[in-house]
Amino acid sequence: MIIDFHETERKAMEAFLAGDAALGESIQAEFLAELKQSIRDGEDHCPCPADCNLHGNCVHCFAVHRGHGHHLPFCLQEMLNRKLLSLSELTEHSLASRIKAGADLGGKADGSRSG
Repeated sequence: MIIDFHETERKAMEAFLAGDAALGESIQAEFLAELKQSIRDGEDHCPCPADCNLHGNCVHCFAVHRGHGHHLPFCLQEMLNRKLLSLSELTEHSLASRIKAGADLGGKADGSRSG
């Protein structure tokens, strides 16, 4: 099962955003039932290409990533990249050349700001 941008869950979110929580919860229950069945069937729902002992164990994977705080789990990166792309459009993607050049963007590895 491919979880990311799943059509059923997207419809659930549309219902929630439209103010219809009951419909949203009903549609979301369909999505979760499909996911649970997928897990019971032994399907791999984890998109991460890393070969590690956390593969497919979302709770532990998220705990480790939250613990070290260095980067997001692979499964969240595409969602964030889509959001960042929209923000980048506001500056005509001028940040892209700075990233490619390896420019210091004013932050440190621990998340604090320089200066």
